[in-house]
Amino acid sequence: MRYFIELAYKGTNYHGWQIQPDSASIQETLNKALSMLLKTDIESMGAGRTDSGVHAKQMFAHFDFDEEIDSKQLIYKLNSFLPKDIVIFDVFKVADEAHARFDATKRTYEYQIHTRKDAFENDGSYQFNLPLNLDKMNEACKLLFKYTDFECFSKVHTDVNSFNCKIVAAHWKQEGSRIIFTIAADRFLRNMVRAIVGTMINIGTEKISLADFEKIIESQDRSQAGYSVPAHGLYLTKIEYPYLKE
Repeated sequence: MRYFIELAYKGTNYHGWQIQPDSASIQETLNKALSMLLKTDIESMGAGRTDSGVHAKQMFAHFDFDEEIDSKQLIYKLNSFLPKDIVIFDVFKVADEAHARFDATKRTYEYQIHTRKDAFENDGSYQFNLPLNLDKMNEACKLLFKYTDFECFSKVHTDVNSFNCKIVAAHWKQEGSRIIFTIAADRFLRNMVRAIVGTMINIGTEKISLADFEKIIESQDRSQAGYSVPAHGLYLTKIEYPYLKE
């Protein structure tokens, strides 16, 4: 039988979702907890591979187990056993062919920036003190919808068959001293959101124009795009599946 597990985590102390040799990861930590509590080796498959230091307000993974699971009891035990920076929301049975990664139809990320020194924001938001022209940055967001090939924002030497992504939402908003970028797509490339944010910051500080932004996308060349902003400001916030209701 196949089960989905819904969780969230603060990525500060982990080298991303995926198991890494000699480094702590969310996947390894979760697998160990599930294996101990279910008394058999459990290997989970995540909906995505968040990078080192990236957070998730919502992540899904699936695992297989031959017996019926008391979900409430397992959720309670997992939350008691796991570190404080990982929380389990739900465990539920799905169809045997359901897949946490391949069945996801949309993923949403947020990138958080704070514009003044704040003693409480350093682990979860990027401090950027220069003024940003959010109107121009939102104009750049509209340009993203014209394209599907985003190789220019992808980490180089990454093992993918295609650089195509369908971006369905992208916008910037300011709330006091906090600036939040939200972007949603069917899939994302490695480092893609952080590279888009870094490039748009160059638009917001008027280092590059909107025309330059289009040329960067069309170049399909990572060296033409902006810098990759720090991982600690990035959050995976939502994953959607055709068979799961809101």
